[in-house]
Amino acid sequence: MENGDGGPAVNYPKTVDEVFRDFKGRMTGMIKALTTDFEDFYRLCDPEKENLCLYGYPNEEWEVNLPAEEVPPALPEPVLGINFARDGMQEKDWLCLVAVHSDAWLLAVASYFGARFGFNKYDRKCLFGLISELPTIFEIVSGKKQKASATHDNTNKSKSNSKASMSHNKLLASRVTQEKVAPALDWEDKEEEEEEEEHGGETLCGSCNGRYAADEFWICCDICEKWFHGKCVKITPARAEHIKQYKCPLCSSNKRVRP
Repeated sequence: MENGDGGPAVNYPKTVDEVFRDFKGRMTGMIKALTTDFEDFYRLCDPEKENLCLYGYPNEEWEVNLPAEEVPPALPEPVLGINFARDGMQEKDWLCLVAVHSDAWLLAVASYFGARFGFNKYDRKCLFGLISELPTIFEIVSGKKQKASATHDNTNKSKSNSKASMSHNKLLASRVTQEKVAPALDWEDKEEEEEEEEHGGETLCGSCNGRYAADEFWICCDICEKWFHGKCVKITPARAEHIKQYKCPLCSSNKRVRP
């Protein structure tokens, strides 16, 4: 091993794209060591040997070896002594530990290239934005990547169901359009509604008779189907999310039943 790059001739990456490719190559190699090549990796991490490190290379290969002898090294060095903990921990825990330190090393190498070749703040932001889109080695080895994806999917489904529920109950959280707040009227009032639309009619609050404003929260009564300012009926958007069927104060007091 020479210069931490698997060969004597080293062409260091100097652009954002080159550093990102370097990062992915090294990362792929280390993931192989901890997954598909695990038996070989485990065997090489003999606790009877000296301090060993796990290296990943840009060509997607990996190596378990002693650290570079030169001081300071050409590149940041991985954590030392991963082999010493091999037999003192549960196999899964040991793999996760190596994975965490491998993630830290990859970021250190990328930061080194960015500093050495004068990346400005925009280059750094771009580089680490690209890196952040990738799952970490720890997420892959521990299985947290799949769990996170499942949680994300469930969250999206929950949000979708929540929106559908709010739509069903005619609840408005914020900044809805005029089309969405047009009140549902009885059949005998439809003709009047169409006439109002022709003349630019507006939705009025059933409590204060104030006009609709896009930056205000409104809620519709599921009984009389009148719309109200949230503040007029003391209903907040957060509270509205938990209401299955909203009754305005008048309908609540009269115990009206929808025909």
